[in-house]
Parts: sequence; structure tokens; C-alpha cells
Amino acid sequence: MTLALLASACLLIITLGYVSLCASSPFGNCRKCRGFGYAMKTDRKGRLKRGKHCRRCDGHGKRIRVGRHLYNLWLRLYRDANPAPRKTFAPKG
Repeated sequence: MTLALLASACLLIITLGYVSLCASSPFGNCRKCRGFGYAMKTDRKGRLKRGKHCRRCDGHGKRIRVGRHLYNLWLRLYRDANPAPRKTFAPKG
């Protein structure tokens, strides 16, 4: 097997894995607060305590994945360009 074929197969497997991850779990943990929804602080004695809520995820702890965000944009563009056909009701008889 050539190196280029092996590299393309590896890239295809990684891409399909990320697509399946975005489809099954569209939200991931926030990178700033690590999914807590707030920053961890330490007091003067070194004990952990709750800090301010995270501004990036607005305290939810979850953010939409990049792949899912791009899919949502593509889907919105497609739906705006191709509106659903109107259903017309003709009288019977």
C-alpha cells in the first residue's frame, strides 16, 4: 500500500469519526471552563471554590461543536434557497 493511499484512508477515517461524533453529540464541553459553567478559584488557604460564571458558554458548560455549527449553516442556506412547495387544496368534485 502506498503512503499516499494510507494517508488518505487515515484522513477519511478521522473525518467520518468526527462527522459521527457531531451527529451523535452536537454539543461538547466548553474549553474555557471545562464543562463546569464557571471558573474555579482558590481562596487564600488554597481550597477550590466556585468563581464567576463562564462568559463563553454563558454558564451552561456546553458549546456547539464546529462541525455541527457548519452543518447547521449549510442546512439553513439550503432551506432558504429551496423553499418547500406550497400545498394547494383543490375542491373535490
